[in-house]
Amino acid sequence: MKAIGLTRYLPISDPQSLVDIDIARPEASGHDLLVKVEAIAVNPVDTKVRAPKDKVEETPRVLGWDAAGTVVAVGPDVTLFKVGDPVFYAGSITRQGTNSEYHLVDERIAGHKPASLDYPQAAALPLTAITAWEAMFDRLGISPKGDDAGKSVLIIGGAGGVGSIGIQLAKVLAGLTVIATASRPESETWCRRLGADHTIDHRADIPTQLRALGFEHVDFILCFNDTDRHFNAMAEAIAPQGKICSIVENAQPLAIGALKNKSATFVWEFMFTRAMFQTSDMIAQHRLLNEVARLIDAGKLQTTIGDNLGAINAANLRRAHTLLEGGQTIGKLVLSGF
Repeated sequence: MKAIGLTRYLPISDPQSLVDIDIARPEASGHDLLVKVEAIAVNPVDTKVRAPKDKVEETPRVLGWDAAGTVVAVGPDVTLFKVGDPVFYAGSITRQGTNSEYHLVDERIAGHKPASLDYPQAAALPLTAITAWEAMFDRLGISPKGDDAGKSVLIIGGAGGVGSIGIQLAKVLAGLTVIATASRPESETWCRRLGADHTIDHRADIPTQLRALGFEHVDFILCFNDTDRHFNAMAEAIAPQGKICSIVENAQPLAIGALKNKSATFVWEFMFTRAMFQTSDMIAQHRLLNEVARLIDAGKLQTTIGDNLGAINAANLRRAHTLLEGGQTIGKLVLSGF
């Protein structure tokens, strides 16, 4: 089957950083679904895993953690899906990725594709929807039923993939007042279209901008952009007994003591945790994706696709990685068809 892989970890400008390859089609076992991949999305995690380092793979490694496609075979333990079902999912970082014609995924972390979306539109959603949902409702403990309605949330990185669905979840399900950061006019427009009540610039002084809007503090902060850069601003902006969640790993030690007097919470979100550790509740991601699909089909949420870059091949994937590393993308980048 066709796939895009790597054996060396090289700068994306190198044509060998991602190459077209042909590998054996895998077989489903256990709880696995074998999915014929129709569309994929590209995420910052793809670029981070591919980043240059002194390591050589003996067999090609296939990246990719977002897909939409059709189930063509199931393992003997599968109970949630059948052959022919359209699915969408983000996979596991410990297994071969979705940049291939056929892909194996555990049924417990896959969802039924929204019927109202085509495959590229659906592929834009899984990783970011899982991340935003878990960050907001599992890690910060915000009520998805509106029990926290009226409270404030600052979303740092509002126009990115996670921010784009995070804004919607915060407004539609939680009923929060949403302040999203956006550093350009086009990203500000994007955030407001998705439901942000206010926008500020994350390249400028965040607490000062919040105060200008009338927010001395905010109840929740979701950091989807550069934890190192924004930690001090978050510590200043968070309300006493407020909660902060970040998805971006830090490069330097964080001054966590700055949160002590406020009894503020700082917590991480990593959407691969459940699959990586085979947690007893990993089926929560199946249920989560099905709920997202229901909300999409009900017209309450919308896809976050930003641009479709064409066919799934090495050249277009290298282009997607280049755009992501440039830090100017809005929404999600997708590719469709081999």
